[in-house]
Amino acid sequence: MKTFKTFTLLAALSLLSPTYVSANSALNAKTKAAADTTINKAQEALGLLEKGGDNDHVLELLGEVRQSQKDFRYEQTERLRQKAGDNLKYARAELEKGDTTAAINHLKLTLDQYKEMLTIYNSAH
Repeated sequence: MKTFKTFTLLAALSLLSPTYVSANSALNAKTKAAADTTINKAQEALGLLEKGGDNDHVLELLGEVRQSQKDFRYEQTERLRQKAGDNLKYARAELEKGDTTAAINHLKLTLDQYKEMLTIYNSAH
């Protein structure tokens, strides 16, 4: 009877396993896409700021970064994501005040933190 229960349990787990792997890989793909979007939009905003581009467009890009970083979640980098989000807020506030230099500095910090998060994420996956 014990052998039958063990066999039944193993059979049930083997049926669930592909579902888990599929769901996990879909989550990984979503997280990776969010990471790429977050970093690319942040780099675009930084490049535009450094070239003296339109502040309204930069603010729009920073809004997109803020939204995409919400999906760039990984338990081991959560605190770093929060710090990057804080720096993103500071960059936005400085830009709204007209201090482009401070905004650039905060955005560089933010971008470095996102890249560090991606490195940690990639090393675990």
